[in-house]
Order: sequence, then structure tokens, then C-alpha cells
Amino acid sequence: MNRARLRPEPPVLEAVERAGILLPLPLTGPYDYKLPRGVNAARGTLVSAPLGNRESLGVVWGPAEGTVGDNRLKIAEPLEGLPRLPAALCDFIDWVAAYTLNPPGAILAMALRSRGAFEPEARRIAYIKGDAVPARLSEARKRVLAVAEDGLARSVPGLAEDANVSSAVVRGLIQAGALKPTELPEFAPFRAPDPQFAAPQMNPDQAEAAQTLRQAVAAQTFSAHLLDGVTGSGKTEVYFEAIAEALRRDKQVLILLPEIALTVQFLERFAARFGTRPTEWHSDLSQKERRRSYRAVMTGEAKVVVGARSSLFLPFTALGLVIVDEEHEQAFKQQDGAIYHARDMAVVRARIENCPVVLASATPSLESFVNATSGRYSHLKLASRHGDAAMPDVRIVDLRREKDADENAKWLSLPLRQAMEQTLAAGEQAILFLNRRGYAPLTLCEACGHKLTCPHCSAWLVEHRYRKRLACHQCGYEIATPTECPACKAEGTLTACGPGVERVAEEFAHFFSGARYAIASSDTMHGPAETQAAIRAFAKREIDVLIGTQIIAKGHHFPQLTLVGVIDADLGGADGDLRARERTFQLLHQVSGRAGRAEKPGLVLLQTRNPADAVMQALVKSDRDGFYEQERIYRERVAAPPFGRLAAIVVSGYDGEQVREIARQLGKAAPPARDIKVWGPTPAFYSLLRGQTRERLLVQAAKGVDVQGYLRAWLARLKIPNAVRAAVDVDPISFF
Repeated sequence: MNRARLRPEPPVLEAVERAGILLPLPLTGPYDYKLPRGVNAARGTLVSAPLGNRESLGVVWGPAEGTVGDNRLKIAEPLEGLPRLPAALCDFIDWVAAYTLNPPGAILAMALRSRGAFEPEARRIAYIKGDAVPARLSEARKRVLAVAEDGLARSVPGLAEDANVSSAVVRGLIQAGALKPTELPEFAPFRAPDPQFAAPQMNPDQAEAAQTLRQAVAAQTFSAHLLDGVTGSGKTEVYFEAIAEALRRDKQVLILLPEIALTVQFLERFAARFGTRPTEWHSDLSQKERRRSYRAVMTGEAKVVVGARSSLFLPFTALGLVIVDEEHEQAFKQQDGAIYHARDMAVVRARIENCPVVLASATPSLESFVNATSGRYSHLKLASRHGDAAMPDVRIVDLRREKDADENAKWLSLPLRQAMEQTLAAGEQAILFLNRRGYAPLTLCEACGHKLTCPHCSAWLVEHRYRKRLACHQCGYEIATPTECPACKAEGTLTACGPGVERVAEEFAHFFSGARYAIASSDTMHGPAETQAAIRAFAKREIDVLIGTQIIAKGHHFPQLTLVGVIDADLGGADGDLRARERTFQLLHQVSGRAGRAEKPGLVLLQTRNPADAVMQALVKSDRDGFYEQERIYRERVAAPPFGRLAAIVVSGYDGEQVREIARQLGKAAPPARDIKVWGPTPAFYSLLRGQTRERLLVQAAKGVDVQGYLRAWLARLKIPNAVRAAVDVDPISFF
């Protein structure tokens, strides 16, 4: 690949001698710089800009303000080859910054995650067959030369591996002139997915939805679609057809997934449909892999990208389709740094790029559901599972009435154990689900009642018995499990309260000692590779029972999985925020949907102490839409999203009294306005987090109110000291 390919279509540029350069730093706007005489630099052109005593990567963002004289301006040098960010991406960055009230430079930083992609491409040396004939031809040397006969250039290790010889044999042939060097680009090109590789057979509902999406892609204009199908209905196959249409039109496609762990089965399904894997973009890639992927997106070589929320800021040159899978997932909301919701911003990017966006889920967010049922989005429904698979039978286990004679049974009820016995006896698989990591969420002293908490956060320390550690799941603080109470010094009085997945696994192993099981949580699986290895092992039936958290709840297809046991269905149902019930329903519906996805029927047992709860009843009756209607009526009555607007300001800092005082001043400074209410300040749910005190203010506004304008005017009334941070969260989805 040569350097010129970084600009597929050379832009028409205006010659200017100064420009506003936006730097990838939390700055309020561009800085004025001079440009070298005679240099053309349009919006988006990448430059190296002096900043203090160092050079910073920057982007030409527009004309200079002209408030600084030429003699004081530093010179910004365009990068070699004049690479530039696409104009649509620059517009998108400005839009996100304005909507979220983040500095534009902070948003730009997310679009410049691989500076190496703009540097001249390194060349690598490979070898092909030379003209010389070595004096001595051993069998090993003959094998190497036979491999080289095809004329393909290979590295020394590549030749050695293909010929099944040592690297020394290859180097000997190089010295003898029998192999000669040649230069290759730094990266092997990505294979283009083939839209005709393996088109699937579809049922009528799938075919109708796929046709709608193909037509949307062909129209090459913005449209939004909610692909709403029950678990196992084949939503992925439907939007694969939209991808195929985009590929036929030589367009790029972005697929957003909420979890990296979901990619393993997705990548395999994609390769089975299109003959090759898509380009990946997520935090688990090495710097070299990120450079390769970023460059391929920028040149248009990467046709389909699957990635986490940060892939939304990649420099696509011909984006023709955006897909957000599991669109309801909270993981699409970035809570640290620049706060934004990738699902909502995906819709915005599609609108700016003038292409369709598809939101897919079996349990859509209420916002997307209302948009679809009101006609704002196209509503594509898949009401039944693909093929012969039927929806699982969902039953309640009322823990108030279950009296178990076995004193070892604390978390696995008798009905669940009996169902487990039948499942394992039939050679089938099961999932035990509890959305709580570790062994126990709380350790307390039976003598004095002291609870072990994190010194840096207002959170309990969670016991991890396998590692013999107590850990804070908010900041990562850890200590060895103590033998005596830190408060009263009594020995042997510390007791674990409540279950985590490790404790459930301990009880399972007691009752089912011969079963093969694995614990799936972010504590036991370190990184996406380990998570994907466990998922593969379960898919290959090397594991009988998977005991895990939400990491196993979505996106996976296991044909032999027929039983799902939810250990505590009440967990998370009363968090004190307006989305708690919706999230609980979505999570339990998703994990229930793992059962019975092939020809064998599935059974789901929900252990609960509140069987009359609307969430439980909706799950048992398979009445998702009825539950959504209840939530819709409640939200509309209290003017909550999507029928009103929310924004939060979280004030934080290490000096607790200063934080509380600034929060009080901020509350008093709130300007009165029609259709706007300000609540607080109050301590945040985690009033102490990573050593910082946190106070929260909440803005509630009517649907049509300019919340961003109100927040700007409000924050401008008070100078906040550098030691205190006021983070703005427009459209918050949680209240921690």
C-alpha cells in the first residue's frame, strides 16, 4: 500500500496561510496556526502542530479566528501525503461535542486513536525464488524451493513453516542466492467479504424484513429501522442481507456490538455467510492491529467493521450502513471521560452520512420501541424462532414456599435441582445465571456487625474465595481475606452474606460432583480471549453447565442448551431509577432466550420471592409488549424519557467539603426556566468513588426544551475551581 492511498479521492483545496487547528485535547475549540507558504489545507487535513515544547497531532478545522498576530503564530506542518479525516466525520465530531457538552477536542481524541496509521507505511522484507542454484541440495532445501515455486513472497518463518524445516535452512538458501528478497507492504490486505458466498434460506418474516433493509441500503439515504425479533428468530441473518446489498454497492458497513465477548460466535457466523471475517475494532487489539484496521478503514479497504462503541469514530470514506446489535444494552453508554451513548450517536452518524441505520434487539429500549411504534422508525418484526425451534417454557419458583429439607441447599431450590438432574441425564446443557460476581457481595462480623467496605468508595468489599481476596468492584482495591474482624479483632467471626456466582458454583459442585462446569464472569475470565475460549468449549459440549453473570446472557447460540436457571430473579429490580424494571426484564428475557434454540424444547426457572411482580408475570406469560405498555404509561405520566428529557451534573473531587459546597452553590445558581425542574444536590449513589466525593444534580425538562442551552447558561454562572470537576451527562441511563 503506498501513501497516496490514504486519500482515495484528492479533495479540492483552498490555499490558505493560517487556519484553526483542533487538537485532540479537552480544549474549547481550535487554536490559530500558520501553515507553510503555498500549502493547501482543507477541513480535516492532519497536521503536526507545536504545543508548548512538544508536537501534537492536530486537524485543520476551519478558518483562523484572526485574533493573534502572525508574528506570534506557530507553524503547523501537514502530514506527509496530506491525509485527512472525512468531512462527514468532522461534522459528526462537532455534533457530538455540542450535544454532549464535551469539548470538541475531547471528541476528536476518540477519532485519532491510532496516530501510527498516518505515518509512512513501513515495508517488510519477504523472499521469492532466486536465480542461483545452490551447490548442495538437501531434502529440506528441496522442500523450501518447491514451496517457493508458486512465486508468492513469504517471510523466513513463513517459508520454514510451509516447508516444515528450520529457519536456518531458509537462511542458507538466502545466502546461496536461491532465494532473493523483495519488499511488501507493511500489512497484508483484508479480504473483501463476498455478498454471494452463502446466501441463507429465510422464512417469510425474515425475507420481508430483509427486502425492506435491502431497499433502504439501495436508496442511499438516511432511514432508521428497529429490527425487533424474539430471541433465536434470525435477526442477524436478516441484517446480513442488508450488509450484502451494501457490499454490492461498494459501500462500507459498521456493526456495533455492546461486548467484545460477543464477537467470537458473531465472527464465525459472518465468515460462514461472507467467506471471510470482518475487520475488528476494540480495545483488545494490539497497537499494530489497530494501525492496520484504522488505515484500512481510511482507505476504504475495510468494507465491514465490527467493533465496540469507539468504532463509531473511525474515518469511514464510504459508509453505507450502520447496525447496532443488542441496541438496548447499557454497555453502549460511555460513562467515563467524554460521556455519550453510542446507540444514539450511531443514529446521528447515519443521518450525517446519509445512510440507513438498523437497531436490532429482542428487547428494545423503550426509547427505540416508542420511536418504532409511533412511526419515527421503521418497525420490522420477527415474531417466531427460526426453523422448528419454539420459545422456552418459563416457570416461577416461589422461594417463599419452597422449604428444602437439605441443609446444603441455600441457593439451588429443589425444583431447579430436579430439572438439572433431568437435563444432565439427557446429555443436554444448562446455564445457571446470577448477575453478581465473586463469592459473596458482603462480608460482615457476626460479633459486632461491622461490614467490610472499600476505603476509597462507598461500596462493600466482595469476597473472591478462589483467590482468597476481598475486592472493590468500583475501583479495584483489594486485600487478602482477613482472619479477624478489623473493628473488634474477634477471630473466626467474619461471615459471607448472599451469593455470587462462585458460591452458586460451590453449591452446584456439591450436588452434581460429576458434571463439568465453568464459571463465566469478568473475574474468572481475564479478557475477551478467555471468555471466547469458554464459549467455544460450551458450544463444543466440553462443558455441561455454565454458571455466570450477564456475560453469558446475550448473543450466544448453543443448540444443546435446554435449561436456564435464574438464581435470583429479583436482583436489580428495585435500583431506585426509572429504568431498573426495564433493565431487569431485558436481562432476564435475554438469558431466558438462550434455552431451546434448536429442535429440543427449553425450560427456564425463575427463582423469586416476588412472583406477582410485573416483570416476572410478563416473562412467564411471554407478554413483552404488555410490559412495555405498562412502562410506557408510567414514563409518560411522569414525563420521563422518551416523553421528557433528563440531564445530570455530577460534581466530584478529593476535598469532600469543597465538593459539597460547590454543589450547593451550583444548585442555587440554577436559572429558573419554564418546563424545567432541578433536583438536588444530593449524594450520588456511590457518594465516594475512587477516593472522590460525589454530589449529583438532576435536570428534568419537557420534551422540546433545549437542555444543552440551559446547561451552558447554568454552568456559565459559576466558576468551578480546578480541584473540582462538574461532569455533564445528557440523557443519563443510570444514576450511580
